[in-house]
Amino acid sequence: MSRPAFLELLDAEAVFRRADVYQLAYDEDRAAKASVRLAIIGAGGVAQAKYLPAIGRLRSRWEPVELVGLVTADAQQADRLRRGWSVPVFADARRMLDEARPDAVIVSTPDGLHAEHVIASLEAGAHVLVEKPIARRLTDARRMLDAAHAAQRLCITVCNKRYSPPYAQARWLVDQGRIGRPALLSGKFTLGYDYVDLLEVGTVHLFDLVRYLAGDVAAVAAVAAPSRRNDRYRFENVALTLTFGSGAVGSLVTSSTATSFHPWERMELFGEGAWLAVDDQRAVTLYPGDDAPAERWEQVVPHTLLSAEEWGGFVGLLEDFLDAVRGQELRRTRPDDGYRAYELVVATQLSALRAAAVDLPLDAAAADAELRDRTERKA
Repeated sequence: MSRPAFLELLDAEAVFRRADVYQLAYDEDRAAKASVRLAIIGAGGVAQAKYLPAIGRLRSRWEPVELVGLVTADAQQADRLRRGWSVPVFADARRMLDEARPDAVIVSTPDGLHAEHVIASLEAGAHVLVEKPIARRLTDARRMLDAAHAAQRLCITVCNKRYSPPYAQARWLVDQGRIGRPALLSGKFTLGYDYVDLLEVGTVHLFDLVRYLAGDVAAVAAVAAPSRRNDRYRFENVALTLTFGSGAVGSLVTSSTATSFHPWERMELFGEGAWLAVDDQRAVTLYPGDDAPAERWEQVVPHTLLSAEEWGGFVGLLEDFLDAVRGQELRRTRPDDGYRAYELVVATQLSALRAAAVDLPLDAAAADAELRDRTERKA
């Protein structure tokens, strides 16, 4: 049996035998990798809270990655970033691409600008990691994937939770056959604030995990409670059922009128005489049978050996992206996964608006047009 995914971020040899608790000792193999010139377009909150610390953590482990440019239109932020990271900061993305000439770009701009910045980066010869959701229209997302194919460059969408130890462990358990063939999935995702789109910004993570753990979805049927407090975003409380291509079925509930600081995310996957649950991206529990004890892997809080960026999956995602830029195979995602997760968002919206089930895959142009028309008529 291969090493459990829950433990892959910790080098037991370093921690327990070499007294290298934080895994900072010189790593000859890692240091010998080809250096990657990396830039970030959209150096705002997510970039500063997640990606820059993830880059720092990888550098501390001798990962050869050079930060060659940041892009932000905020002059105060630009000055602080320039001084704090000793890196050129630009107000214009195209100028950064021309002058810095990165090998790879993280795009973390507002969702509606993703297509513009991703396609510009690809055409400049860079590989791209784009924040979720991949876009605000399926046709834009498709243009991005087509541009990547034409440029013979990689374009993947952020899927950090696939690299978070509890979800990586859950997938490992499925691959090891510990629950047999998955037959039923159940999940929830809740927020306590309404200043982001529930489905496009929050639940899209759950949609990606649904596919990661149970495979492609063939149909979605959704119902939504009437919006009570938010004029900007139509969907605040949604329940949906899923039919998978494998024949499995599932259900999800998601809310932006609940809480964020109490249990807010749970995924259950039921198989043949066994099942597992992942709670709040913190713990995974396997129930292997009626006559066997449960097996549980859980984070120690606070964790002194792993950073939040490692536990949240950002370090693993970025490392995988950098290795793919160097020519290796991606470990936990494919270029179309971001598109498929957003397709589930659109299918859920259409199903709730139609009051009918929606089959997948969607025709991108037709789905965009119908959603725009139904939204305008409801406004």
